[in-house]
Amino acid sequence: MFSKINHVAIVSEHYAKSALFYQSVFGMRTSDKTRTARAQTVGDGYVGLNINPKKAGRAAGLDHFGIEVEDAETAFDRIRKKYPTVKWLQRPSNRPFAGISTHDPDGNMFDISQKNMSNRTSVYQDQEASKEVNPRQIDHVALRTMRPDDMAEFYRDVFELAPGNKREGDRNHYLTDGHMTLVIMPWDIADYEGSGIITAGMDHIGFKVENLATFKEDVNRIAADNPLLAPFPVGTGAEGKAHLEMFRRTCPLGQHHMADCDGILIDVSPD
Repeated sequence: MFSKINHVAIVSEHYAKSALFYQSVFGMRTSDKTRTARAQTVGDGYVGLNINPKKAGRAAGLDHFGIEVEDAETAFDRIRKKYPTVKWLQRPSNRPFAGISTHDPDGNMFDISQKNMSNRTSVYQDQEASKEVNPRQIDHVALRTMRPDDMAEFYRDVFELAPGNKREGDRNHYLTDGHMTLVIMPWDIADYEGSGIITAGMDHIGFKVENLATFKEDVNRIAADNPLLAPFPVGTGAEGKAHLEMFRRTCPLGQHHMADCDGILIDVSPD
């Protein structure tokens, strides 16, 4: 395909611990080029997960995703012709995964890279060389936005992501590169009845695992061995229960719902 969703980025107050969580729980791999004093980068063989330390003025949480394209200028030409409100910035050369940062017409930020961009290093080069994808792998990344129909059209027009199948009455859009799916969900304040309201933007990461029962056993064992790597509690208290029910109701892809050790929402399904 013209595009592939090649990374997901998190901002974390405990970025080194979060990297260990994804390595321990999901078997994600790091690189000997990872910069331990700065961002941590792990990967599943297809998607890189960038875990960035929180800095002043920046909120912790699921932050953005990245798309790799065959030809960046083709993508920008499509944006210029149909989406004049969209702008972009060249990123510093020390980013190992992104050449340019931009946004969709609703303001959801994402990165664009191209295969031959000189700043592709670390996990991204390793994955391209090995082509071996983990049994436990990132399956989708989801965002909630005010105009989901229009945003789905944007990602189809510019990046040629293909619409996926969905059930009748499902309000989401599922756009795939053939391996990884971008889930575009409507942000509706009414969905948050009974729970704390979260603003529009990135929502959760989805994983596929080889066996759900085995995965749950592994999570319990890891948490017993090292409580610091235990998943962050979800569904606690009345508001937490309402939020968990909304999570389950509004994205049907996952069968098991949890959070990483820093509170990033994750859903998991068997392969």
